[in-house]
Amino acid sequence: MSNRQPRNWHSWRNRSKLSVSSMLHLLYSLMQLWKRPANQVFALLLTISLGFSLVISACKTDTSLPITSLNNQTQLVNQKQKPVELNLVSFAVTRAAYANIIPLFQQQWHQEHNQQVRFRISTAGSSTQARAVVNGLPADVVHLALAPDINLIQKAGLIQPGWEEELPNHSIITSTIGAIVTRAGNPKNIRTWADLGNPGVSVVTADPKTSGIARWNFLAFWGSVTQTGGTEKQALDFVTKVYRNVQLLAKDARDATDIFLRRKQGDVLINYENELILASQEGLAKDTFAVIPQVNISIDNPIAVVDKYVDRRGTRQIAEAFVKFLYSPEAQREFAKVGFRPFNPSVFQEFSHNYPPINKLFTVESLGGWSVVQEKFFKTGGVFDQIQTSLHSGNLSTQK
Repeated sequence: MSNRQPRNWHSWRNRSKLSVSSMLHLLYSLMQLWKRPANQVFALLLTISLGFSLVISACKTDTSLPITSLNNQTQLVNQKQKPVELNLVSFAVTRAAYANIIPLFQQQWHQEHNQQVRFRISTAGSSTQARAVVNGLPADVVHLALAPDINLIQKAGLIQPGWEEELPNHSIITSTIGAIVTRAGNPKNIRTWADLGNPGVSVVTADPKTSGIARWNFLAFWGSVTQTGGTEKQALDFVTKVYRNVQLLAKDARDATDIFLRRKQGDVLINYENELILASQEGLAKDTFAVIPQVNISIDNPIAVVDKYVDRRGTRQIAEAFVKFLYSPEAQREFAKVGFRPFNPSVFQEFSHNYPPINKLFTVESLGGWSVVQEKFFKTGGVFDQIQTSLHSGNLSTQK
């Protein structure tokens, strides 16, 4: 045990030393008065009065160190240690990565700030998540499949304009490409995107109205024609053929995987490369054959802090720290372990054996950028809706 005495004890001791010394000096002076008979009664009364005063003064609490200061210090310590809760809203296929990343961040934050961080994570289709945040889901951080979904949140006044430039890599935190998965032995002989339009091929993909991967899939189909010298008319005919072969539109990427691998529906699954890698790790892809088309689209997934909610909840500091952590080699390595292509050069090199090179990799910018793509293909009445209407009415140019 420590021999150190409380600060109040030292203060009282010093003050009492001073008071006793003063009292002795006064007693000596009064003794001189005592020798004079006329002054004996007066000296006696004065001695008693001063003695009590000095003793009381010596015992009085030192007001320079109030007792409440210790309580205040304890309250400050408790405030620093009070757990904080962070709400993360992400798209469907990121859950496995965050299951490994979040504990790393929690450990780092606790070491640096002596504070626990509790996470509430919601994963679903990207477009579904964006609408949920706009409708009141109090997300501190959103990691979605494509920029238009974050722009939807921005337009609702929840994220400040210019969010793309707030973080490295234009706020892109994960990246992947499109992949084709067939049944074992590839019985339909699927080798390229073009084979998806062949008669008798049952395709499983997600719905662009609810899922980010579904929009990326659509753009991969379209770009496989236009980025290799084909016309938009040819692209429309081909994409229509593909969707004619889709019997059921899944709600998101994970649902599409379950339909194909767990329920054993369809001949071909179109999904993220990372989802295929994760399914293989989970033992779900044993009886499948994977095709990575050599004309492919870079599927870039952005992240943003939701300004209005973090300011309302007082979580901006930790939200920004968490997003910054996701760009670290430690976090990028965990994304890579579950199939995302890391943009950190050293981490990419470490996992390069998992990622076959692509001969022609185009981006959404190659198709005009998101503002053009969203308006042209995915708005109400856009190309995707026109294809669906044609399929349901049977009025297809490609059926001739």
